[in-house]
Amino acid sequence: MSVPVMPSKIPPSASATDTAALGEARALVRDLFTARAGLYWFDFLASTTIGWAAFVAAVLLPAWSALQALCVAVSIVALYRSVIFVHELAHLGPRVWPGFRLAWNLLCGGPMLVQSYTYSGVHNLHHYQQLYGTRDDGEYLPFARMRPLAVFGHWALGMVVPAFVLVRAMILVPLSWLIPPLAKWLWERASSLVIDPEFKRPHSKHDDPSWRWQDAYAWFCASTAIALMAFAVLPWRVLLLWYVLLTGILSLNGLRTLVAHRYRFPGERPLTLMEQFHDSVDVPGHRLLTPLWAPVGLRFHATHHLFPGMPYHNLGTAYRRLKNGLSDPSWFLDSSERNLFTGLRRLLRESMTRSRPDRS
Repeated sequence: MSVPVMPSKIPPSASATDTAALGEARALVRDLFTARAGLYWFDFLASTTIGWAAFVAAVLLPAWSALQALCVAVSIVALYRSVIFVHELAHLGPRVWPGFRLAWNLLCGGPMLVQSYTYSGVHNLHHYQQLYGTRDDGEYLPFARMRPLAVFGHWALGMVVPAFVLVRAMILVPLSWLIPPLAKWLWERASSLVIDPEFKRPHSKHDDPSWRWQDAYAWFCASTAIALMAFAVLPWRVLLLWYVLLTGILSLNGLRTLVAHRYRFPGERPLTLMEQFHDSVDVPGHRLLTPLWAPVGLRFHATHHLFPGMPYHNLGTAYRRLKNGLSDPSWFLDSSERNLFTGLRRLLRESMTRSRPDRS
């Protein structure tokens, strides 16, 4: 496998002040990089069990009832948390905890048609210092320089993604087994959880070697469900509620994505680590409410960019240590927002005042 071609430009050097600040930060959190496997399993299995139980209840309850709506909402929130574990899988790598990766794909990724390989190998590029925010980073668009309507349009695309992933799993994937050019296009253009529609996926050392069986299993899940509905074993509302479920998850994640970064850079040059941090956002928010839209540690996204190898369950501790322990915490707290709405308001305000054609 080939690795991505790195940009020819060298990232600007960090200043002595930035180097000292980052060194102090690392010293404060050096003991927080050990992942607790038991917590990962418990969190994932509990979220998945609650999510699918609520989904089944929604299927069985009377249509359009308040209780059905409540079950759908619970299913969206719980399975959203389960889905976001794909972010942890990307950082763990395809050969770490293979049993956990297998369970995630069997219980969550396959039925939701968001296989782990669609993020592993792609998200890692987002953390390469020379790639972050450039044209080779599929998880970055300069939203702060785009018109608000374009920003809203990217978020609204989540409403049609479920239809595409269903067609992809049931039709495009099996056809790609027979048509090599389609297989190449599918890998490069339609196998990545990204926000940049121009992103072309390379092969890299982070690719999940089990991607073929993941595609086959997603095809099996989708085809079996549709067949059972066609033969009246399952009601067609299963498909409708699955679509609502995945749309809800993508809508929540789309809002989270919009406040995960400042999105101020047009991709003209690589950034220093400190510049990446200040272009990223922490939203500590309410300890119970904020994780509903930014689960599995992603409310501490700027802290995550400082320490991408830190497990999600330690990011909150790291944030509090740095906030209270740094000799000058102002540089660290500059990347914090009070809540989701303040983050969105800042992005839209900058979008309205600084908008210009992106990546032109």
